[in-house]
Amino acid sequence: MEKIRLQDIQAGDHRALTRAISYVENERGPYLQLLESLPFSDKKLIGITGPPGAGKSTLVNSILRQWVGEKKKVGVLCVDPSSPFRGGALLGDRIRMNEWVNHPSVFIRSLATRGSLGGLNPRIIGITDLMKTAAFDHIIIETVGVGQNEIEIAGLADCTVVVLVPEAGDDIQTMKAGLMEIADIFVVNKADRPDAARFVRDLQQLSIPLSHQRGKELPVVRTIASQNEGIPELLEKIAGQLQTIDKIEEKSWLLAEKAYQLISHQRMLHIDKGELIAEIRRQLEEGRFNLYSFVSGFSDFHQR
Repeated sequence: MEKIRLQDIQAGDHRALTRAISYVENERGPYLQLLESLPFSDKKLIGITGPPGAGKSTLVNSILRQWVGEKKKVGVLCVDPSSPFRGGALLGDRIRMNEWVNHPSVFIRSLATRGSLGGLNPRIIGITDLMKTAAFDHIIIETVGVGQNEIEIAGLADCTVVVLVPEAGDDIQTMKAGLMEIADIFVVNKADRPDAARFVRDLQQLSIPLSHQRGKELPVVRTIASQNEGIPELLEKIAGQLQTIDKIEEKSWLLAEKAYQLISHQRMLHIDKGELIAEIRRQLEEGRFNLYSFVSGFSDFHQR
């Protein structure tokens, strides 16, 4: 196994970063020692989330075009749905962003959710810390569109951008309980479509109580990402949000969320999914499987 040097990642070596991410994602080799050696970084993370079909990847494409034009270096993590049988990603955002695959100023990595209900890869914390060590000016996480279960991104990103389209207007009350409450910025993409103006007004009205609750504005930005329209305004709003994250209360909340997820993961390391599958299969064959009883008694089973 090839040794990974932290200084290579810090120097902008994309190959070293790719190998390091693979080690962390698959928990191979001395990945834990590598993570423990990472210096603290206050570099900010930008989350792009929203329901399927909202144009998140097209929006990220336009943002990349803007930043690369400004000579910025950008890292992108695209979290895709995973196969329920093999665990690999079903979609590859690098295919949708193929113009950036070999660009020296852009690093794009696709990750599978691997069964995580929160819309993120279960190793995302360690992977983002690796990204923050690298020489990027900006880091974007684009999450899989799984609706209300995407709230994990709010505990990871310093600025969460929720992307919607005018057609979402019929479901806006339902979204209010999920995606609506994690947004720092709303984007109404494909704003040239019918009813876009009405949808923007509805969003603005719904964001007023949330703005009062948080003590800061929750802006609504119109974009037509396929035509690069509205991108400068969106980036201005993102920059403003990232400046407000310096409050110690918000930093503490974000880090506590990360610590909680890491502690939970460490406590689950002894559980073998293969053993889970084998025992569930056995109980199914015996006609006695109950999910809740199984979970309650699994620790006893594991110690047998």
